[in-house]
Amino acid sequence: MQLKIMMPKKKHLSASRAPLILFLCQMISALEVPLDLVQPPTITQQSPKDYIIDPRENIVIQCEAKGKPPPSFSWTRNGTHFDIDKDPLVTMKSGSGTLTVNIMSEGKAETYEGVYQCTARNERGAAISNNIVIRPSRSPLWTKEKLERITLRNGQSLVLPCRPPVGLPPPIIFWMDNSFQRLPQSERVSQGLNGDLYFSNVLPEDTREDYICYARFNHTQTIQQKQPISVKVISAKSHRERPPTFLTPEGNASRKEELRGNVLSLECIAEGLPTPIIYWIKEDGTLPINRTFYRNFKKTLQIVQVTEADSGNYQCIAKNALGAIHHIISVTVKAAPYWIIAPQNLVLSPGEDGTLTCRANGNPKPRISWLLNGVPIEIAPDDPSRKIDGDTIIFSNVQERSSAVYQCNASNEYGYLLANAFVNVLAEPPRILTSADTLYQVIANRPALLDCAFFGSPLPTIEWFKGAKGSALREDIYVLHENGTLEIPVAQKDSTGTYTCVARNKLGMAKNDIHLEIKDPTRIIKQPEYAVVQRGSTVSFECIVKHDHTLIPTVMWLKDHRELPSDGRFTVDKDHLVVADVNDDDGGTYTCVANTTLDNVSASAVLRVVDVPNPPFDLELTDQLDRSVQLSWTPGDDNNSPISKFIIEYEDAMHEPGLWHHQTEVPGAQTTAQLKLSPYVNYSFRVMAVNSLGRSLPSEASEQYLTKAAEPDKNPTAVEGLGSEPDNLVITWKPLNGFESNGPGLQYKVSWRQKDGDDEWTSMVVADVSKYIVSGTPTFVPYLIKVQALNDAGFAPEPAVVLGHSGEDLPMVAPGNVHVNVVNSTLAEVHWDPVPLKSIRGHLQGYRIYYWKAQSSSTRNRRHIEKKILTFQGSKTHGMLPGLEPFSHYTLNVRVVNGKGEGPASPDRVFNTPEGVPSAPSSLKIVNPTLDSLTLEWEPPSHPNGVLTEYTLKYQPINSTHELGPLVDLKIPANKTRWTLKNLNFSTRYKFYFYAQTAAGSGNQITEEAITTVDEAMASRQVDIATQGWFIGLMCAVALLILILLIVCFIRRNKGGKYPVKEKEDAHADPEIQPMKEDDGTFGEYSDAEDHKPLKKGSRTPSDRTVKKEDSDDSLVDYGEGVNGQFNEDGSFIGQYSGKKEKEPAEGNESSEAPSPVNAMNSFV
Repeated sequence: MQLKIMMPKKKHLSASRAPLILFLCQMISALEVPLDLVQPPTITQQSPKDYIIDPRENIVIQCEAKGKPPPSFSWTRNGTHFDIDKDPLVTMKSGSGTLTVNIMSEGKAETYEGVYQCTARNERGAAISNNIVIRPSRSPLWTKEKLERITLRNGQSLVLPCRPPVGLPPPIIFWMDNSFQRLPQSERVSQGLNGDLYFSNVLPEDTREDYICYARFNHTQTIQQKQPISVKVISAKSHRERPPTFLTPEGNASRKEELRGNVLSLECIAEGLPTPIIYWIKEDGTLPINRTFYRNFKKTLQIVQVTEADSGNYQCIAKNALGAIHHIISVTVKAAPYWIIAPQNLVLSPGEDGTLTCRANGNPKPRISWLLNGVPIEIAPDDPSRKIDGDTIIFSNVQERSSAVYQCNASNEYGYLLANAFVNVLAEPPRILTSADTLYQVIANRPALLDCAFFGSPLPTIEWFKGAKGSALREDIYVLHENGTLEIPVAQKDSTGTYTCVARNKLGMAKNDIHLEIKDPTRIIKQPEYAVVQRGSTVSFECIVKHDHTLIPTVMWLKDHRELPSDGRFTVDKDHLVVADVNDDDGGTYTCVANTTLDNVSASAVLRVVDVPNPPFDLELTDQLDRSVQLSWTPGDDNNSPISKFIIEYEDAMHEPGLWHHQTEVPGAQTTAQLKLSPYVNYSFRVMAVNSLGRSLPSEASEQYLTKAAEPDKNPTAVEGLGSEPDNLVITWKPLNGFESNGPGLQYKVSWRQKDGDDEWTSMVVADVSKYIVSGTPTFVPYLIKVQALNDAGFAPEPAVVLGHSGEDLPMVAPGNVHVNVVNSTLAEVHWDPVPLKSIRGHLQGYRIYYWKAQSSSTRNRRHIEKKILTFQGSKTHGMLPGLEPFSHYTLNVRVVNGKGEGPASPDRVFNTPEGVPSAPSSLKIVNPTLDSLTLEWEPPSHPNGVLTEYTLKYQPINSTHELGPLVDLKIPANKTRWTLKNLNFSTRYKFYFYAQTAAGSGNQITEEAITTVDEAMASRQVDIATQGWFIGLMCAVALLILILLIVCFIRRNKGGKYPVKEKEDAHADPEIQPMKEDDGTFGEYSDAEDHKPLKKGSRTPSDRTVKKEDSDDSLVDYGEGVNGQFNEDGSFIGQYSGKKEKEPAEGNESSEAPSPVNAMNSFV
């Protein structure tokens, strides 16, 4: 079985009828006679009609033919028989008519010039070749000539003639110089179709000694050179502009004739100043869009594949600023003969009829003539079955003797056509020429063409069948072609099967089976995608192919339609192409091509390689002035990302060598910049390009440019006048840098005078420093100051005047009328009179209050506190003293402060703070527990803040379920430090709340818990029960349940829930046992987050059963920022204080004694 695959010729034609037409044009014709049958000769190969040979090589004149029996060959030369045997240099190839003339050994090509014709003959007829004209190529030298120098003025027109020697074929003309470099051409200078070089106007740069015209003869691979032409253009001070005139063609109109199918070339070259521009139009028509091209800067109009419809008037227009002219070219398109219907071979069976048609066209219309076996038909033997009717020969009732070869010749003055067509009379039964059981594989939804090449005489009829018992296929679904091919326009999966081709004529029948398989198309389901990557990175393209499972695809990658570079950076696996270390050359179109034996598909993606720009180059400085220069540069490659801007930097090689500064930025489309310069700077510039990926490397530095020195443009900044001593004035400034100096010899002129006096300015010129000290000045006097820069070229502009002061001294006077207003027990307000400004002798910084607690009003607590300081800025005359201790004796004084320091202190003022609420008792412990009593011992508050009036003790029992009982309130005299509670319940836990009171109210409370002892008789009974087995088992069960309950409570507590004990405490909370509010002595809200939670884990009391309270007094440190403190006028704290306050004892955690095992046991009973 033979396998044939069917693929479309071109992908974009696969869905149209074009592939079918191409296919059928390549199919074997139904009239093709098998070579095993008798047939007249047919010419299969011959040399071209106009055959130009290389005179240095042997001459080969081709003539090949087929026929049965094999034909014999003969030649004519210039119309007479060419006896090959008599010329020893000529040989004929065996079994062929091809001639070889051996002129390389001896002889000349010119001897064999002429018109040759080949005849192939057998018993059935004779076929002839075209008239083959043999001419050797020629490349003659230029004739010697003496060329004078051409001298003309700037702006004149010029034509340099070439006039090459006549060669065969005509040479190709071009102009070069002595260095074999092509001369540049433009709208002003161009080469005409005749080879001459035209100048619309000359310029001084056109002067040269070596304008050389070259002629290249391609056939002999030789180049001939004309003598160099010398041109000298004299520069004229003024040259007159002029309107255009034509250098070629001449006049207002001309004519042009061209043959059909050739290239029509029309030329107009004009001179003028300024250089004219050429335009083309066609009168009464439009130029063909797809066949029109402009060459030579629009001076040449070309129309390819010209037809008779292109005849007409073409107008070229030359135009410049001074006018326009036009020239009309009348074009006539002639035509050598071309076929309308060429005669075809005719195979007839005896007794059949037929026709040969020979129809041609041309301009002028060609003449048709017939030949029979190479002889004019008029003198050929008569045949009763033949009748000639102009361009047609009619055959009727042919017999075997009617077999012959007919030649049709169509000729006019521009050429001729010659065609051979035989008439072969045969009687043959059908035969199918296509191989049996051929298998065709076709992609679904494409046309399927099943071949059935056949032969028979008379011409057989063809029928197609599908399957073993199928009926003949009909034309409504299938297409049956005359050459026997069956076309299925759109093959589907159900088109698969066996097809039978049957050929019949009156002499017999033949058939052939053809097999068809339909395959799924190959598809790219994941195509590569457009990618933009930076140079040096890695990119990956994906290409996933789906195909028919019976086909094996091959996937290959192409770059720009060529194979991938043989570079290890390119890696191809099953579905990916990976390019590593991408460089600029990797940019382009990458195509994934999937091929099978039946089809191919492709998908492409573009890779754009980007990077920061290349550095600019060719920096040039022009228009160099004292204060400006123009910088120009050439941009580097933008690396596929447009340049957005250029950054220009400068280096001052004189003052700061090696340090580059930013100068300016310009848009990316700009390649020049006007730069402002400073005097006396040795400039170098460099440029950097910026795109979306970043900044390029800097360019090479430009040439250096030293600007001239000039007086300074500016004066020093940050000028100040401050005294360091009471009798001096220190003038300081920020000096100019070297770049700002504008010249050598930089100095400063320092000037000063008193602001409120009539003194003249005192000036001093100092070196390049930043400070000058004026001695002997009055204390703290305002001065007017100015500092002016100067150098060897002159002074800077007049400087601005700055106000300064001479040195300060300590204030002389203390604030007066100081008095204190006590606001409450911790806050006092101080007032004073301001100090006169003249007595301050400096810049007023503010007022400073020194205060200290001399002695407490309580005789039990006497100690000395270091002085504290509060500073109030500016001219304030009052301030607030916060954080005072209640019931204390304070002393204070006030001082004024300037930049030099403090003045004398005001007389001391004494004030007392009223009583406040006391702090919590320092400790509370329970001692000597009995069955019904507990003894409490405590220490008084560390800060009584007044005279203690009494203590308050509150207590309440706590039962086994942690519920609180009734609250008992007890008042205790202030002089007591021990108290015993009686008539308490045995083995009972109590919680105590204890605090002190003054006339100002109740202080903070301290809490504690304790348990009375257990009764011995009950304890004995409990021990007896504990020895019982049932009790032990019960206790184990209870312990297990308690353990489970504790685990559940622990989990719930970790999750934020309340455990039962807390819920009960919350439910039985008593407001009377909560902390008291300071204002009304009532208790606040109870919170288990503090120290008041009974039996809280971790709250056991220390062994000495004492509890210490954390000091909660307010501290000025909370408000201060160091040594000084400040307050607003309303008394709010904004300042600082100095001095250390003695730290008080910290309060400890409350605690409860852990219960004994017996107590624990009682809690479960």
